[in-house]
Amino acid sequence: MALIVQKYGGSSVGSVERIQAVAQRVWKAAQAGNSLVVVVSAMGKTTDGLVKLAYEISANPSRREMDMLLSTGEQVSIALLSMALQELGQPAISLTGAQVGIVTEAQHTRARILRIETDRIERHLKEGKVVVVAGFQGISSTEELEITTLGRGGSDTSAVALAAALSASCCEIYTDVPGILTADPRIVPDAQLMSEITCDEMLELASLGAKVLHPRAVEIARNYGVPLVVRSSWSDEPGTWVTSNIRQKRALADLELVRPVDAVEFDTNQAKVSLLRVPDRPGIAARLFGEIASQELQVDLIIQSIHEGNSNDIAFTVSKGVLKKAEAVAAAIAPVLRGNSSKLDEAEVIVDGEIAKVSIAGAGMIGRPGVAAQMFATLADAGINIQMISTSEVKVSCVVDADDCDRAIAVLCATFDVNCSPVEAIDTEWEHHSAVPPSSSPIRGVALDLNQARVAIRHIPDRPGMAAQLFQQLAKHNISVDTIIQSQRCRIVDGTPRRDIAFTVARGDAEAAKRTLSEAVADLGCGDIVVDNAIAKVSAVGTGMQGQPGVAARLFEALAKHQINIQMIATSEIKISCVVAQEQGVTALQAIHAAFGLAGTQRIEVPA
Repeated sequence: MALIVQKYGGSSVGSVERIQAVAQRVWKAAQAGNSLVVVVSAMGKTTDGLVKLAYEISANPSRREMDMLLSTGEQVSIALLSMALQELGQPAISLTGAQVGIVTEAQHTRARILRIETDRIERHLKEGKVVVVAGFQGISSTEELEITTLGRGGSDTSAVALAAALSASCCEIYTDVPGILTADPRIVPDAQLMSEITCDEMLELASLGAKVLHPRAVEIARNYGVPLVVRSSWSDEPGTWVTSNIRQKRALADLELVRPVDAVEFDTNQAKVSLLRVPDRPGIAARLFGEIASQELQVDLIIQSIHEGNSNDIAFTVSKGVLKKAEAVAAAIAPVLRGNSSKLDEAEVIVDGEIAKVSIAGAGMIGRPGVAAQMFATLADAGINIQMISTSEVKVSCVVDADDCDRAIAVLCATFDVNCSPVEAIDTEWEHHSAVPPSSSPIRGVALDLNQARVAIRHIPDRPGMAAQLFQQLAKHNISVDTIIQSQRCRIVDGTPRRDIAFTVARGDAEAAKRTLSEAVADLGCGDIVVDNAIAKVSAVGTGMQGQPGVAARLFEALAKHQINIQMIATSEIKISCVVAQEQGVTALQAIHAAFGLAGTQRIEVPA
């Protein structure tokens, strides 16, 4: 007999009829001999309605009272579902987060789970009852009984945390889509359903706006090896399995990651190639990385900074063993890229074989604006200058001098209280439901974010601590930063070497970011702050791109064929993100999806 945790979202329990349909599904699973814990969200748009009521009463409602208010939504749905099960003859009991013993941080509206006291649930399960649990909520301690809520995606997080605490056979997430798709079907009508996806891939896609699963839930599943499946509430289709390699057994204390960084990673086998002053026009990145791919050279980090005038800088890293070959390719392609430009604008190739890449990683950094700033400040305090910055939603990577690597690792491990590990070799051992086997495409899914703006700071003095001071200022004002790029071109202004830094933020935060940084920029002697609201970020994610040369070239070529100019590039080991003009965002997403053969034969209908 299996112990299964099921989770049903608000749309799945949005009416009496839908609650009864969920009860039928739960009853069938119980009749098959399974023990069941069912986590339920508030009905339909209940939470939105409660928020609206609060703001009709107060322009600035207390966060504690908001938790007290919003936690009532789930109490309605769990009681009704329990009644529906009882009407079918299935013993059931509804429990709030407090009654279950979900203990969280004392942070109203955004608490993280510390532990779950499972005695009561286990007692009811032994009695043959289905336990229906209110998602999204907990208590700060069993003494104070102070109600807390978990924030966006809280019911997903509750369900996976319960599955981990109870050592459940699996956690089933039921929603209004049939599983996880290769793209948003409202933008890409031929997006196809994936049968499996790794936790690492899902973390990136969830962080990029794929709303089927919240990144916090995926992180718990990854950390505890919880088998996780996303299915439709309206059909019996098998859905999508989200899989992870079995990791070292973790203690259930501090169950949800309460620190933002899970690991410090490093790679000392890296060398950097920079092309300065390449033309700013469609097809340049495609031509460059097409030539690199033709030589079967594997590229790691790629960054393209913002343009100045009519040129851009592109830098990439390769393993030290192929540096000479990469340098030769770059030197050969530079005059071709320059075309008819004047000698003054000639692209310049710079190589550096004495570098190392140091990264911090963890889904806990999502929604915590100060994490990147803390990394930069830690390196600055140790006198370590940052040569390159590249970010993803769950990782920040910095290239530093090779001589500084050991010191960088030590100070970062101390700051974030984690262990370090070298970048892992690519694992070619695959097992069903422990990892996703290689597919015909190295890309598993693509995502589009049309709600970002780019902020660029010109001519920042090139010395330790500059990035730290700027991003600490943003963190103080609770402004979350997404993609960060530091240019490779060093200009001498007033006798001081200077670089540019550009980053993306939510569009609604762009002007606030500019105001916040104005004083710091003036104090540091930087240049102008430039904001561009008309951008889109398109990203491709897949573990299959590791060890497979030519993936970036294929992506860039797809954009070039549609005359889409790339304004910024940032990569991680399993993701490539490009910033393009806002009006070209949808075309860019569709082009990349088609280029990697992700289209399906059956169109997926998604409710509005």
